[in-house]
Amino acid sequence: MTIRAVVWDVDDTIFDYTAADRAGMRGHLAAEGLLEGYASVKQALRRWREITDQQWARFAAGEASFEGQRRDRVRAFLGEELTDAEADAWFLRYIDHYEAAWELFPDVLPALDILAVSHRHAVLSNSSLHVQDRKLRVLGVYDRFEAVLCAAELGVSKPEAQAFHAACEALALPPHQVAYVGDHPEIDGQGAADAGLFSVWIDRTGVSAVTGAGPDAGAQAAPDRPAGLRRITSLAELPAILGADTRFGAPSTFG
Repeated sequence: MTIRAVVWDVDDTIFDYTAADRAGMRGHLAAEGLLEGYASVKQALRRWREITDQQWARFAAGEASFEGQRRDRVRAFLGEELTDAEADAWFLRYIDHYEAAWELFPDVLPALDILAVSHRHAVLSNSSLHVQDRKLRVLGVYDRFEAVLCAAELGVSKPEAQAFHAACEALALPPHQVAYVGDHPEIDGQGAADAGLFSVWIDRTGVSAVTGAGPDAGAQAAPDRPAGLRRITSLAELPAILGADTRFGAPSTFG
């Protein structure tokens, strides 16, 4: 089987979203004088993450718009009935701190450099084009991708097969000739495999889906793992898996 293209997730796959979100929210809460209401910065950040996950699930399920889930994150976090304008203003102040912490993972550019010779590239994200276009441009990798597709504009989100197939159609390739690389074992890994793509789960936490180690092991240790799924802990492993130049790294031992 020949893989001719790689479709990439963005957040926590090539862009260190978790670190940027934590740093940005820490700075924002300090500037807003909101840390006093929590026992620790860690507790405040944990609360923000819980609300973000809840509201993002609503957006992914089609129960809220992209802008709506942002506003509801702010309202739930503050526990206040804010107007749309007030919620938007609060979120934009957070964005200033968040964007100041934007960084690619260090293994991204080396992997893209090697794979540029042998594979075409695109992006499929459960975000919006307004957000991800700007992010990819600021991070200096926008021109690496032939197409950037996002759920907010597609009207369908991962793990739905239609989302993955839209990326394949943008590249004019059948799913079996396309690899998908993402950080979430179900939304990205299982979703891409079920859609017929060659699925690669980038597990940057190093949690083993075989041994079931780690706090989320119950969700990640799927006994009926699809045949096309591969797990890696660094993008250094990706070129070898895709049959590209292997001088960058050795193939993953996880099948």
